[in-house]
Amino acid sequence: MTLLRWALPVILTLAAASAMAADEDAPNRKPVKAVADSRIAVGTKGTLPLYVSSDWSKPEPNITRAVIVLHGRLRNADVYYRSAKTAQAAAGAAGQATIMIVPQFLSQIDVEAYHLPADTLRWTLEGWEGGDDATGPQPASSFEALDAILARLADRKLFPNLRDVVVAGHSGGGQVVQRYAIAGRGEAPLTEAHIAVRYVVANPSSYAYFSDQRPEPEIAASCTGYDNWKYGMQARPDYLAKPTPAALEEAYVARRVIYLLGTEDTNPNHPALDKSCMAEAQGPYRYARGHSYAATMAKRDRGTPNHHLFDVAGVGHDGDKMLTSPCGLHALFDLPGCDAGK
Repeated sequence: MTLLRWALPVILTLAAASAMAADEDAPNRKPVKAVADSRIAVGTKGTLPLYVSSDWSKPEPNITRAVIVLHGRLRNADVYYRSAKTAQAAAGAAGQATIMIVPQFLSQIDVEAYHLPADTLRWTLEGWEGGDDATGPQPASSFEALDAILARLADRKLFPNLRDVVVAGHSGGGQVVQRYAIAGRGEAPLTEAHIAVRYVVANPSSYAYFSDQRPEPEIAASCTGYDNWKYGMQARPDYLAKPTPAALEEAYVARRVIYLLGTEDTNPNHPALDKSCMAEAQGPYRYARGHSYAATMAKRDRGTPNHHLFDVAGVGHDGDKMLTSPCGLHALFDLPGCDAGK
């Protein structure tokens, strides 16, 4: 019996990791396997499902850190929530005063499959990754949904002792976080409340560039729209249409950003890899694309003194292993044990 109690958490963790790795190979055109059990209103535009580890409808004076983890292309928030909780447990004392939040960006097929209420926000299968408007019930950017979460955390009546907020995402979620770090409005109320914010971008398929230069210029030259959002600054959606590219870059450079790149995420034929010419212009696979982007940003006029890149040795496209690695725990919980970032 004692052995079973010891082994069960290990078995569950391995099962979650296996499920996440396998899920990345599955198509995202199927309904999700589970819908999150909590809701948050996004203004008057609709409600967003999410998992929350504490009851944030009442004051939480013991919470000093909030970690938001964004799921990948399969919208599988349940899998990412299990990984987020695994990372929290691995953080030990650093994770005890933390609220873990995993929002879920559903699609129409999910709403229909689960007969969800009409006010449930839903997006196209991949539009949420770049801040596109919801297709129903009203046009709300996925970035507005993150704004609503951050606004809740900025409420000092609910979180009087909150000090740090981490917005993290892997794969498709990493795409959201990188773009939200450029354009998101939710940081402002947190900063006003003297709450520090940082963004953790793990293994995304692509990045938003601020110039028309790309690591693979020949591909870019033959690719119509390679500099359109979400890959560049042209044809930006309504949420970020008004600020100039220079203003957006200034905001991005000022923010604290951590890039986590699995050294084994090098498969140019990975089934979940963005293989559009817009993404291929950024490099052949995720690891190369991430290093090229960070290097490009570091060489621009202002540099990136607030940005850091960590290689996660021996890990491929596996969100569970990325988040629970020493560098993942450093990025989420400030734990030591990760080599200095580049």
